[in-house]
Amino acid sequence: MIQILRTKAEVNEALADFRSSSQAIGLVPTMGALHEGHLALVRKAMSNGDVVVVSIFVNPIQFNNEEDLIKYPNTLDKDLDLLEKEGVRFVFKPENHTLYPNKPTLEINFGQVDQVLEGAKRPGHFNGVGIVVAKLLNIVKPNRTYFGQKDLQQVAVVRSLINDLSFSTSMEVVNTVREKDGLAMSSRNLRLGVEERMVAPLLYQCLNFAKGELLAGKEWFAVKEVVMARFEKEPLARLEYFELVHTDTIALVNDLPSSGKRSICIAAYVGEIRLIDNLIIID
Repeated sequence: MIQILRTKAEVNEALADFRSSSQAIGLVPTMGALHEGHLALVRKAMSNGDVVVVSIFVNPIQFNNEEDLIKYPNTLDKDLDLLEKEGVRFVFKPENHTLYPNKPTLEINFGQVDQVLEGAKRPGHFNGVGIVVAKLLNIVKPNRTYFGQKDLQQVAVVRSLINDLSFSTSMEVVNTVREKDGLAMSSRNLRLGVEERMVAPLLYQCLNFAKGELLAGKEWFAVKEVVMARFEKEPLARLEYFELVHTDTIALVNDLPSSGKRSICIAAYVGEIRLIDNLIIID
């Protein structure tokens, strides 16, 4: 049976025996509204033999849009049922005042990675992500922490946080889980209307098209123009960015090297719902 932990003291008490016996603890940070993408992280942690702690906390300081925060899906009963079926032992479900007894004054500068794509479009977002992840790492003290590839830029930010602040945890990145039509699983998908849901796979279709063209030797800017034109023809979709990046640093690039990591990142509005996705070209 799942044990719901609300405070740092409850987490320490629940995990004390596992820590004293040097059993590995795995943390899967979430904001709830769980789907197969989250469960893939849980299953990876379970396969590593970790005692799994899933955190469920809708972090207010990483939202730029107050409406997005208000409308974020709350499916706690369903989430707990899904996690119990996976064999999760512990859920850390703190209240806002537990993690933020006072308004945070700390600001984390992630450098270049925070100045492009999501960082540029959502100022302060990764500062909020960094603060809450640091809090979760300090409270749970996991041996391993699990994140999904779908949030590729967040992965780069958290990797920087862990390395630069010497957290005693390793990060495992799990491949993006997709619907049958290619749409990356996301809690935001629940907010798509019927027509919008039919259009949403356009993001993945464009990523796949661009990957094929680049690997066939086509020039990046020509490929990007084709993708922009495809979005202009779709009245329910609006492209926000479509960029080729270095996978680890998220630095913008414009070619495929003979060696080196490359990914394509996309953000677009389908109706009023903002979706992101990415595809690794060279790993």
